[in-house]
Amino acid sequence: MRRSASLLIAIAVGCLLTGAVLFEEWKSGIPWIEPQVINPGDAETPPSDAIVLFDGTDLSAWNEGEGWKVKDGFVEAGGKQGITTKEKFGDCQLHIEWASPEKVSGKGQGRGNSGVYFMQNYEIQILDSYENETYFDGQCGSIYKQYPPLVNATRPPGEWQTYDIIFTAPRFLEDGSLKTPAAFTVLHNGVLIQNHVELQGGTFWHKPPEYNKHADKLPIHIQNHGNNVRFRNIWIRNVEQSPAREDESKVEA
Repeated sequence: MRRSASLLIAIAVGCLLTGAVLFEEWKSGIPWIEPQVINPGDAETPPSDAIVLFDGTDLSAWNEGEGWKVKDGFVEAGGKQGITTKEKFGDCQLHIEWASPEKVSGKGQGRGNSGVYFMQNYEIQILDSYENETYFDGQCGSIYKQYPPLVNATRPPGEWQTYDIIFTAPRFLEDGSLKTPAAFTVLHNGVLIQNHVELQGGTFWHKPPEYNKHADKLPIHIQNHGNNVRFRNIWIRNVEQSPAREDESKVEA
């Protein structure tokens, strides 16, 4: 066995010195489609393929914005209802910046409360969880009433915070039953707090989670919970799943 190993090493060294090929490179053989080239942007500029939902000037990309106040580059929750995007989304990447009120008022769920809903069914909680006790699956960064965040990365009241959320929409069979569940990956202020967590169903406050078949794409909703939470720099990217292979006719060509 030692002689065989030594012989292989000697052959490999000889091949390296002479440029001969000892092992053939493995390739998958899958004719992948070339990834699109984009500009990734920076802290102030979204990626070039992003859809800007709020740039600090108006709520033209949203419905039900009555009572929400746009000023100084941000929008503040107000009025009697939340806002909902005019456009619909499925799998996506959402960036949103928010700040709870600087003046602390209330406690628990009554302090800086809001939320981001995907497909109007699946919520990532927004809450002032800086030195503010509440139930863990309802604190800031939780998948509401289902999963607490891995850590509490909340900044003090009034400071700007970021969510970067990757959402995978659920898939349903024709009979309405669930094929694959929804999933969230969430970074809060750059810290991973939800790691591809699969949801048990919709995130309801008044009943256990469950799935009900819905459209493949639905709007994004930002909740108005009666607190003056501020938002800015909101953009979203559609995430299309790359096909493993091109059409057979293209492969044969």
